[in-house]
Amino acid sequence: MIAVLFARSDSIYKGIPGCDVFDIDRDALTFSGGMPVIAHPPCRSWGRLAHMAKPRPGERELAPWAVDQIRKWGGVLEHPVTSRLWKEKPLPGPGERDQFGGFSIVVPQYWFGHRCEKMTSLYICGIEPSELPEIGFKLGEPEYVIMKSRNNHHRKKVVDKPEREKTPEAFAHFLIDIASQCRPQEVRAA
Repeated sequence: MIAVLFARSDSIYKGIPGCDVFDIDRDALTFSGGMPVIAHPPCRSWGRLAHMAKPRPGERELAPWAVDQIRKWGGVLEHPVTSRLWKEKPLPGPGERDQFGGFSIVVPQYWFGHRCEKMTSLYICGIEPSELPEIGFKLGEPEYVIMKSRNNHHRKKVVDKPEREKTPEAFAHFLIDIASQCRPQEVRAA
């Protein structure tokens, strides 16, 4: 089993065998451990536009808590590439390792079927970088963007909030492949 923390209520993970899914109705803070983790903690308090965000009380603390779960049980945390969590926790940048054996990679979710590029940072604990599953590659330019910006010179269409937040099925399977190989800290330390 793999625990999926902070999933959307309509999450793709709910239809994938072997996933123990914690959404807003099943509080992730009730996760008692014992299995690898895939964490999608709320990011609005950590992103580029955090100064404009209106998070629920206690929401900002969920991402650091999720990092602690990844470090203890093994697994992968997903956050936007601009997340300030990497600096605050601190988490290693690409090509670096932390004291927990964790490392980070950056991937565009476009390669996994998202209609936007959606550059994403992954923090991974419990496996070696050489054990990562093969990462697909998709040529081309996405036709959509997450939000309008001055850089949107080509007037691309903007996706709605549900699509912006959803995990593409191929990306979910990629994260499951990573988490299923991850070992808890006590095993890694032995």
